[in-house]
Amino acid sequence: MSTVVMHNVVSVDGFIADPHDDPGPLFDWYFNGDHPLSAQDMADPEPGGLRVSRTSYDYVRPMWDEIGCTVIGRHLFDITNGWEGRPPAGDHVVVVSHRPRPEGWHPEASYHFVDDLTAAVATARELAGDGVVAVAAGDVGGQALALGLVDEVAMDVAPVVLGTGKPFFGANKAQHLLDDPHVVIQGDRVLHLRFKVCR
Repeated sequence: MSTVVMHNVVSVDGFIADPHDDPGPLFDWYFNGDHPLSAQDMADPEPGGLRVSRTSYDYVRPMWDEIGCTVIGRHLFDITNGWEGRPPAGDHVVVVSHRPRPEGWHPEASYHFVDDLTAAVATARELAGDGVVAVAAGDVGGQALALGLVDEVAMDVAPVVLGTGKPFFGANKAQHLLDDPHVVIQGDRVLHLRFKVCR
């Protein structure tokens, strides 16, 4: 069965974006290296693509390669326009939403709109096969953790204090115990951490 990993870049004080959904300097490390992170960036050497340090590349690229399906909320879908039908990692996306796919929006894209989070994760597991299910941190990720659907928590901690914003764990206020981190990697302007969720 697929491993479900809740993941995002996060500030030291626990936010994934400011109150207006702007990540600000949280993503600076995606652009401060000389190793193209995506196949598109490798093929297109123009400035502006994702280029990370060697250390971050050696962690992030294999992690992205393991992803078979990503679960996101409708808000993230709307603000990114679903990455125009090309997810950053994996072949499939499940959008947790009470609204259907926008009419005419990239009919070729393997995006599935499911109105129940438990059903969305189950659909993502089927689509992922042996791959990892990545759940975006924030409200959807926090709800998935509260429902016991998350196996691991992965955080890319940027040395930034946002002060306020969108919390990594969303509105979740319950206590959850994690194991000691089994991944601790210091990149350039980022600390990659990964924890198993205690059952």
